[in-house]
Amino acid sequence: MIHLIVGNTGSGKTTYSKQLKGKTNGIIFSIDTWNNTLFLPDKKPIDSLDWFLERIDRAENIIMDLVKQLENSKTDAILDLGLSKFEHREKFRRFAKLNNFELQLHFLDISKETRFKRIMKRNEDKGDTFEFEVSKDNFDFMETWFEKPTESEMIKGVLITE
Repeated sequence: MIHLIVGNTGSGKTTYSKQLKGKTNGIIFSIDTWNNTLFLPDKKPIDSLDWFLERIDRAENIIMDLVKQLENSKTDAILDLGLSKFEHREKFRRFAKLNNFELQLHFLDISKETRFKRIMKRNEDKGDTFEFEVSKDNFDFMETWFEKPTESEMIKGVLITE
């Protein structure tokens, strides 16, 4: 089973993924960890969002290959990849369908106020879900970037609210 973990910045995707791992014995793929480890050390001030998106796309090609291996060994894949856009989620739905893999979307629908408080606390505490600081500008940008899952995306999905 592939689990798509969806929610805007600060919704608790990584924390939820860890809880789901405990229930499913799955493997988590967290794009924040990949970005922090593989890409952020090389980022220059002039590098744009497109610079990141290109690298994320390449990382996801590797992740998809690993998901195939997990599926063949009957191990769940928990994809904490941001998945902020409908088309990004659609990419993984097409992948699952093409490979006859079961897929479930988990949407963490948490208020903006709660999420912002979490981000500020995570920035300060730098606890076990901290990978990099999220500024108010980054948070505000994600508010305009994120596309809430559609009603059809939520069929057989899991909705998490406050």
